[in-house]
Amino acid sequence: MNESATNETMRGVYLTGHGGPEMLDVRDDIPRPAPGDREVLIRVGAAGVNNTDVNIRLAWYSKGNADDEDASWSGKPMEFPRIQGADVCGEITAVGRDVDPSRVGERVLIDPCLFEHDGVALSPPWYFGAECSGGFAEYTTVAASQAHCINSPLSDIELASFPCSYSTAENLLTRASLAQGESVLITGASGGVGSAAVQLARARGAHVIAVTSQAKAQTLRELGADQVVLRDQPLTTALAGNSVDVVIDLAGGPQWPQLLELLRQGGRYAVSGAIAGPVVELDLRTLYLKDLSFFGCTVLAPEVFPNLIRHIEQGNIVPLVAETFPLEDIAKAQEMFQQKSHVGKIVLSVSQTD
Repeated sequence: MNESATNETMRGVYLTGHGGPEMLDVRDDIPRPAPGDREVLIRVGAAGVNNTDVNIRLAWYSKGNADDEDASWSGKPMEFPRIQGADVCGEITAVGRDVDPSRVGERVLIDPCLFEHDGVALSPPWYFGAECSGGFAEYTTVAASQAHCINSPLSDIELASFPCSYSTAENLLTRASLAQGESVLITGASGGVGSAAVQLARARGAHVIAVTSQAKAQTLRELGADQVVLRDQPLTTALAGNSVDVVIDLAGGPQWPQLLELLRQGGRYAVSGAIAGPVVELDLRTLYLKDLSFFGCTVLAPEVFPNLIRHIEQGNIVPLVAETFPLEDIAKAQEMFQQKSHVGKIVLSVSQTD
């Protein structure tokens, strides 16, 4: 993709409102941002597509309707137009006044869970590409502390498959305290977060059970799953009750009560998705009689992203890119993403140089 012709503008994608793909406006006259005092300017090489992008566009987060003021990731009103895109690999091309100028030229991944923006500490944190502009453009700015240097032979496209999915997966495992030798059941295992969780759980020395379709079972085994359960079979038939230490749930849906039946006494349940349905039925007796612990996982623990960088640089995990699209084909990329027929990540090529 060719860059915009001037230093004042850039090519990018505006989300203009809640709705269908017609709300994605590809433009080449978007004002190019400048870094604040504590920020860096990043030339975006590639940016991954994820659930949050689509969910915000569709107002999926709203518990009422698309006109409600909770139709965003944070539950606050969205401001349009917005440049989305949380998964970013790029190069620092300029720094703010309070940032070490030696960082210019660094190849970086952006931690999408923002604890600082425009020099202000955030509590609760923001999500990159939701409360502020993200990476679906040739350039973006972020607090210098959120841009992590990465030394890797992988391409921009491969590296852009990591930030959101893998940090979410690592956060789930961290919150649930998955330990070596324990068993973990992962629902939605073929998606970006699920396939990341399979690899990261394997790296922890856990026994990994992946829930997926027959068509994707072999891929999950190759990624490190010790056992595969087909998602159209009852979980409590495929597995013994009280046999799993940890459940990493990305699905929810009608089978949800079975997940708790599978957990051992004192088991841990961690969730960060609901692709099979957000409303589930809970028998409180199962919760308290089995002494279960529940973890809702959105905000990243401080050690999660540095741990992810270490895993990438040491080669403990591998990128899984299902398909690549040019930035201007973002609508096609999101359509493919919504079909859920892929394994791994869909990535947009923005302004690659490698």
